[in-house]
Amino acid sequence: MTPNIEEEAWRVSGISKNYPSYRQHQPATVESWLEGKHSDDGAEGLWRINDKLYDLSDFATRHPGGAYWIECTRGTDITEPFESHHIEDRARQLLSKFEVREAAQPRNYKFTFDQNGFYMTLKRRVREKLRKMNYSPTKKTDYLHSGILASVFMLSWIGTVLKSLFVLSIAGLALCWLANAAHNYFHQRDNWRMYTFNLTLMSFRNWRISHALSHHVYPNSLHDLELSMFEPFLCWVPNPHYGSRIKRWISVVVSPLYYVLSFSMAFLQRLVISLAKKNIMYWDDLIAFTLPLFLYLSTGVGLGAALWNWLHVLAVGAFFFGFIGLTAAHHDPRILHDGDAQRTDRDWGLYQMDTVIDRRDVKWSDLLVLTHFGDHALHHLFPTLDHGVLKHLYPELNQTIQEFDAELREMNHWGHIKGQTQQLLRMEANPMPPGSKKFM
Repeated sequence: MTPNIEEEAWRVSGISKNYPSYRQHQPATVESWLEGKHSDDGAEGLWRINDKLYDLSDFATRHPGGAYWIECTRGTDITEPFESHHIEDRARQLLSKFEVREAAQPRNYKFTFDQNGFYMTLKRRVREKLRKMNYSPTKKTDYLHSGILASVFMLSWIGTVLKSLFVLSIAGLALCWLANAAHNYFHQRDNWRMYTFNLTLMSFRNWRISHALSHHVYPNSLHDLELSMFEPFLCWVPNPHYGSRIKRWISVVVSPLYYVLSFSMAFLQRLVISLAKKNIMYWDDLIAFTLPLFLYLSTGVGLGAALWNWLHVLAVGAFFFGFIGLTAAHHDPRILHDGDAQRTDRDWGLYQMDTVIDRRDVKWSDLLVLTHFGDHALHHLFPTLDHGVLKHLYPELNQTIQEFDAELREMNHWGHIKGQTQQLLRMEANPMPPGSKKFM
């Protein structure tokens, strides 16, 4: 049957030529997102960067630490991750060794990386700054992460021994902070710290795809898996086709419950897919069970009590993870979402700036920046850089902002909480593009 063009007109994305294939199947998962990318990107089973195809399989073989990452991107367009993950020119100089041929079809995505544009100008300045920098701030990040990891086990143990739900709740908050801190590391080369994310029952492998390859590259768009995977429970797309006013209000009411269940739901989803379709579980999924095992062996309270206390820590941690993560930087009526009018200049860096409002109230503390997704605009622009380094790059960012039609917007957490609620209820698109007075 020929589709009704008027009814299907809303199925568009402002950043691509085609509607993302994976969104035609619910629920949206990492597996469906990757399958959709393979179908939409015109990479012909290879790796696409701009309009050329490359064979990086040999690269994966020679660099086993990145083999999983590279194999996940086979058959997809990696232009944006390539540009944002490689600040130095060494990777670009090596590309010619892996080039196969020109792509048969134009790129699906509309983003540009003009050498004189916002992002590439900023990237050159950041590159020069990093060459002169002392990287000692990264050591502080490591110390903070180690301290948070230790506190999860220590507070869980104390709460179990004292039978204190309050202490166990503090342990849950520490677990949330650990997940947020571990997020700093799975943007980087393989390291042991990224595995600590799995203490939440979620998988850092899945998050490397849904967060690093999807959300970070295409934030707030229909290609952003972290926007799609919450539907139909939560919907931030400003379009009445994505939910009635009543459904929007219901989502505001039920969102706290959704936060509480998010860790366990993510694990159960992977388990069901592994049993029903294909195995997507790995040995590191067992890391989550080290905490209840530790409580059982070290406190003598019995298996049932150890599991109950662990579930309490998980539930509290999941609530704070959802609450902090979804009110951190991206959802507010003043932030660009797919469906809103976009800039004529499709520079990828400008798009990142338009989809973020930073947390102003955490910048005084390295701990809060690490655990509350602080310095978020810079983090999106240069995701592989340690959070301890980002705060030193504001002079370069501010200089570049002044030369282009951009702005670094900031607000406190209460403003983000209010804005996220308003965005859930917003059904009408912004008719004015970012940079215009009405939009701001």
